Amino acid sequence: MAEDSDLEKTESATPRRLEKAREEGQIVRSRELSTFALLAAGFFGVWGMSGSIGEHLQRMLRSAFTFDHAGAFETHRMLIGAGAASREGLYALLPILAFTGAAALLAPMALGGWQLSAKGLEPKFSRLNPIEGLGKMFSINGPIQLGMSIAKTLVVGGIGGSAIWNRREEILALATQPVQLALANAVHLIAVCCGMTVAGMFAVAALDVPYQLWQFHKKLRMTKEEVKREHRESEGDPHVKGRIRQQQRAIARRRMMTHVPKADVVVTNPTHFAVALQYTDGEMRAPKVVAKGVNLVAARIREIAAENNVPLLEAPPLARALYHNVELNREIPGPLYGAVAEVLAWVYQLRRFNTEGGVAPVAPTEFDVPAELDKGGVSDDEAEQEAADTLNPANDNASGASA
Repeated sequence: MAEDSDLEKTESATPRRLEKAREEGQIVRSRELSTFALLAAGFFGVWGMSGSIGEHLQRMLRSAFTFDHAGAFETHRMLIGAGAASREGLYALLPILAFTGAAALLAPMALGGWQLSAKGLEPKFSRLNPIEGLGKMFSINGPIQLGMSIAKTLVVGGIGGSAIWNRREEILALATQPVQLALANAVHLIAVCCGMTVAGMFAVAALDVPYQLWQFHKKLRMTKEEVKREHRESEGDPHVKGRIRQQQRAIARRRMMTHVPKADVVVTNPTHFAVALQYTDGEMRAPKVVAKGVNLVAARIREIAAENNVPLLEAPPLARALYHNVELNREIPGPLYGAVAEVLAWVYQLRRFNTEGGVAPVAPTEFDVPAELDKGGVSDDEAEQEAADTLNPANDNASGASA
């Protein structure tokens, strides 16, 4: 039962699924909305510019039916007159064409916006499959579309026919009116009939738009397994991501190891912790931690330090405080200034002894470390993290050799 539920398309489309469908040219479209927009644009254009349209039509008719005896028998003059009448008719309809053209371009943006996709032009031979075509004809979508078409025809045709029938006397009276008045009244009647037709088309579009939205999102529904798969693809496989993070930490550790030979001293626990300190007088405000680690990483720091003659000092409380409270490449906090100053003083004495000889300096054993900074040993989480981030011995050896 659980497997069957995972195969049912019950989940809404994810943003990635919607974006992919859009790239393939699948967007919401409503033909009824576009038809309504075209009719509305034509209606408002005729209604708002009926006077100008009537004047152009009047000039066109006057020019077409005014000619002398010679003009009736000369072909070229008839062609000139026909061209002039055509231009006049174009001037009369140009505003309406502009309105309807703008509506045709803007109407699709009301739902799905504009989308230029070459995939919609790619040939799909599956559309030539007669079995698939018959399946679409007898699917539930076929009767719905047929019903919508019949309803649209009945609504729009009924409203348009009713408008014409109710004004049949006005239409017949146009024949008895002067030309100028008849043209103005004719344009007015056309606008009224178009307005009623637009109102009927609005009702059809109001029904079609929600249906198209529902049909579009239903078509893009996903199964639970598809949602899980997409989530894994977008977020990445946890095992792969964990491996990448582990490698990144390993690279950072190896880079950290290259700073150990430049350190002034390595403070140890002596086995669990190791922290390398560096201080350059005049360039740093305070000593900073250039490397640190626990367990195997600490052992590797001590090994590299011994290979490069970096002094090692056993100071468990100070090593723990430095490890827990100072990030890499950060200066030590003020409460540890005194303890670190004692360590650096011993380092400088040791350097003088190695170069000039004399009495060997005694390593300090007592350090003024605030109790709140000494957080004790290694936690289980830190131990697991260090175990996961253990450096590749071959890479570490290469890093130590290059250092």
